[in-house]
Amino acid sequence: MARRYWLFKSEPGAFSWEDLVACPEGTTFWDGVRNYQARNLLRDEIKPGDRVFFYHSRCHPPEIVGTATVTRGGAADPTQFDPASPYADPASKPESPRWYGVEIRADRALKRPVSLAELKQSSELQGMMVTRRGARLSIQPVRPEEWKAVLALSRRPRTPP
Repeated sequence: MARRYWLFKSEPGAFSWEDLVACPEGTTFWDGVRNYQARNLLRDEIKPGDRVFFYHSRCHPPEIVGTATVTRGGAADPTQFDPASPYADPASKPESPRWYGVEIRADRALKRPVSLAELKQSSELQGMMVTRRGARLSIQPVRPEEWKAVLALSRRPRTPP
């Protein structure tokens, strides 16, 4: 199966790129996703070896800041079973988990972050899900040509708005 590409959104105040890099071996289990469409991607579609853009959302400016690799495919999110977790789900049972996550490992920070505004201005990225109005999903597919275009943008000086 061919490698796939994804964009994972995280609020930097909750879990930032720097937090991922600081994890042991730069690796963490991506937990706390509570949207069924994103859950289905985590459970069924995202596989070890897939690549991830790490995107800081709900900040100014929202931007892609680094890349990561999936090191473990879909597994039950343990936070759903922890009553002390803000992501606890009393209706979810260990024998039939409702929520899933994957493990990712930080690869590298981009040479420079690529802002949402830059993504929207790029003719090559007009179809990228994150640039679409109302596309709020925290886990999004990225096409291979979009992956390459974002990496190319990150290597160029930022153009003024």
